[in-house]
Amino acid sequence: MPEFSQQIAEEARLYAEETDAPLPEKLNPNTRYAFFSHIAKGGKSLIKSCRDLHLRRTVCYKTLRPEFVDDPVETQRLLREARISAMLQHPNTIPTYELGRDNRGNYYFTMKLVHGYTLREVMNYRDRYDLSQLMDLIVQVARALGYAHSRGVVHRDIKPENILVGPYGEVLVLDWGLAKVWPKDATMEADESIIDEADAGEGKLQGTVMYMSPEQIDRDPGIDGRSDLYSLGSILYELLCGQTPFQGDVVHSLLEQIRSDIPPDPRTISKIPVPDVLAELAMSCLQKAPENRPATADDMLRILREDWG
Repeated sequence: MPEFSQQIAEEARLYAEETDAPLPEKLNPNTRYAFFSHIAKGGKSLIKSCRDLHLRRTVCYKTLRPEFVDDPVETQRLLREARISAMLQHPNTIPTYELGRDNRGNYYFTMKLVHGYTLREVMNYRDRYDLSQLMDLIVQVARALGYAHSRGVVHRDIKPENILVGPYGEVLVLDWGLAKVWPKDATMEADESIIDEADAGEGKLQGTVMYMSPEQIDRDPGIDGRSDLYSLGSILYELLCGQTPFQGDVVHSLLEQIRSDIPPDPRTISKIPVPDVLAELAMSCLQKAPENRPATADDMLRILREDWG
């Protein structure tokens, strides 16, 4: 960890040659970014790091994979993701810098590049963290979700891989590509987004089944923020128990478990003592009916701030 921190410090050091270099007389947006390096390959997107030659900083650059650049649904989804990410300005979301088209006319957007570990990577070393540290991660995710829900946004893909723990203790909710938003006039079906039409169809479920709420797997049009709280409850359960609420490699079996089964109480299966307050919160979030879960992320936060130790 010290070597990692030292490397970040060296890369982040500022020099006058960088800060004082003049801009070209004519700015060409097609030559703004250079020195691309692959970071990750998602299901339909590419994430790279690159150098912003105007501002002299390294940023994160997201675009679609070549086979999806002409897909109208995925193009619209990337556009939605970029704007949602930019409009949700919160300490627990990643700042978005620019939305544009490359020299082939394809959408891209740039974001802050954060060096860190996903919550999945943290979970892989669960024994190195005490429970209060892990619950602080849940608190910060709940804050981001509460803010998003107050702005009319449901994330719909909360999972450990989409939560990043940065080098300064920041916790960031990533990947708003499956987020749900609504038109101003919800009765105007003709204005329904092609994204929402695709999500309502018979195609593949969007998101990660292991953390989906029952209403999400059933494509309930009335889905709201309590679906995200179910997903966060699944993560809370996993942190407490060391396993997800439901087990299995067969998707159909998992879907039926999520719809019908009640997972074991964390206190009965965890190898570590689980405080009653946290066990009850996890089970509450995992209720099948949304009205039986915490109503809002703020309700979750109030419980998480109790003296559960």
